[in-house]
Amino acid sequence: MSNNMRQKMADSIRFLAADMVQAANSGHPGAPMGLADIAVVLSEHLNHNPKNPNWLNRDRLVFSGGHATGLIYSLYYLWGYGLEIDDLKNFRQLDSKTPGHPEFGHTAGIEITTGPLGQGIANAVGFSMASKFTGAQVNSDTAELIDHNVYCLCGDGDLEEGISYEACSIAGHNKLDNLILIYDSNRITIEGSTDLSISEDIRKRFESQAWDVLECDGHDFEEIDNCITTAKSNTKPTIIIANTVIAKGAGSLEGSHHAHGAPLGVAVIETAKKEAGFDPAKSFHVDEDVMARFRAAIEEGDLSEREWIHSQKTMPLMEQNEALDALQNPDFSRIQWPEFEKAEATRGTNGKVMNAIARGIPSFLGGSADLSPSNKTNLNDMGVFPKGRNIYFGIREHAMSSIVNAMALYGPLMPFSATFFVFSDYLKPAARIAALTGIQQFFIWTHDSIGVGEDGPTHQPIEHLSQFRALPNFYVWRPADGKENVEAWKTALGMNKSPSAFVCSRQNLAKLPMKVKGFMSQGGYLLAHDEGATVTLMASGSEVELALKTKEALNAKGTKVNVVSVPCYDLFIEQDKEYIDSIIDPSTKKVAIEAARGLEWYRLADDVIAMDSFGASAPAGQLFEKFGFSVDSIIKRIN
Repeated sequence: MSNNMRQKMADSIRFLAADMVQAANSGHPGAPMGLADIAVVLSEHLNHNPKNPNWLNRDRLVFSGGHATGLIYSLYYLWGYGLEIDDLKNFRQLDSKTPGHPEFGHTAGIEITTGPLGQGIANAVGFSMASKFTGAQVNSDTAELIDHNVYCLCGDGDLEEGISYEACSIAGHNKLDNLILIYDSNRITIEGSTDLSISEDIRKRFESQAWDVLECDGHDFEEIDNCITTAKSNTKPTIIIANTVIAKGAGSLEGSHHAHGAPLGVAVIETAKKEAGFDPAKSFHVDEDVMARFRAAIEEGDLSEREWIHSQKTMPLMEQNEALDALQNPDFSRIQWPEFEKAEATRGTNGKVMNAIARGIPSFLGGSADLSPSNKTNLNDMGVFPKGRNIYFGIREHAMSSIVNAMALYGPLMPFSATFFVFSDYLKPAARIAALTGIQQFFIWTHDSIGVGEDGPTHQPIEHLSQFRALPNFYVWRPADGKENVEAWKTALGMNKSPSAFVCSRQNLAKLPMKVKGFMSQGGYLLAHDEGATVTLMASGSEVELALKTKEALNAKGTKVNVVSVPCYDLFIEQDKEYIDSIIDPSTKKVAIEAARGLEWYRLADDVIAMDSFGASAPAGQLFEKFGFSVDSIIKRIN
């Protein structure tokens, strides 16, 4: 393709983006205009099918700078993913297909929700890791079913975020040779020049992380093309440092931080169009020759997918196809669920459940942030990534969970991540995106309360249960024994549009009696019942055993008591009033017991026995006594 044509295509992207932001009177024109030349060349390399955005062997494209939606939606419109000009005109408007930041499942072609800077880089690492694991299961020495690339566009802000260091370190360590990071190095952030805040040598940084580093003029089509071509054949991850000018082609605002997050203005846009040879009177306009070249992606992508499907039928790939089918269509009936007969920490029962799942489901994999012996998350005898199913993330919680988000969206995988519950603070942004997007990631969080003991308040989660229970579309499971652990997983595996967290104890918990009424799949159930009860005790996790002991003591004093176990508060409060009232008798005095902040329990309880401070360093038994989680203390509170 001639560079003159490429220039016209790039300018068409620039002015679509500028028009979108201007019409909305909101948005970010600078990055889209600066990246337009790169986007045109990338279009020539990207292997994708607008007719089927879910084709497994497509190249993945992640926009880590999710604010550059003027570029993103322009490309998906031009490539033919179903957006129309009216969708571009409704940019950032209520109920449009073109929201302020790209949302997976909302706009066709968007691989993952981005916007919080840096997460997209980790997501791209996750897509690459997912492809490497899937390829290790289904590729052979003579034929590769999975051989695509993963591209990620990022900016200065992405690389300043700590998560990018974590993720890129993992990528280099694992030699993810199909990962290509294109760095829009325009040296501008909202506040001005990057000289205000960063002076490191990006080339040396990535070389030290075992990446290959290429560099080009981000507005020279030949240099961009050469870099992408080289990157595709590299044997390790590649960053292309593309030196660009923010708001390229925007006249007086070209290169200015004022073009980052505000409309350019009608006069500036009209002048820019005129200088580029475009009709300044036309908005949201694309010439037919430009459209034809972009829309070629439809037929080219469809042909690529059909050839891929055909190759599966003609090559001797029976075993590979069977392996791929097993990944894509998990048979939960193959899981042989364990049974538990004695007191055990739920981190232990949870680990046994996970191993049972892994033996039955070949797509189940994951890892811990350097805590698998404590989290009990090692998948026994199942090897190490990429051929095996144990991933060693190192002490990188935020990157770990953002990586696993992408692995879950890749297609055929069911991944988990794990750490201590208190360190969920480090990964909260990734958990939020999982909930917002409807990603079925399984979060394993152990050492769930002051029961952590001697490590003290820095390691004892207090506010964390309340925090994650407040997160919409996020289900926190806090099992009280192995049986609850099994039932929690059975329910969570079927919730394919929501993340689940398993919050497990360090200390042993007694086996519970049989339920009286209700279902675990509805979040809460009646565990113990006295006819004519005047008190209902409700709890989750380790405090359920305490509630049962308190019932025994109150019964001895002549007080009749019900005990309700609520292993998933989030699921329980979604039930109708009739079910909730059948489990928690409204006529009783309702008391919740939880060795955490517990503020959410006031929705169900008249009184909440919970933590009003941080923990302390001491053996767990002493701590429960100190902070009022004993039979005597609870009886005094109730009376």
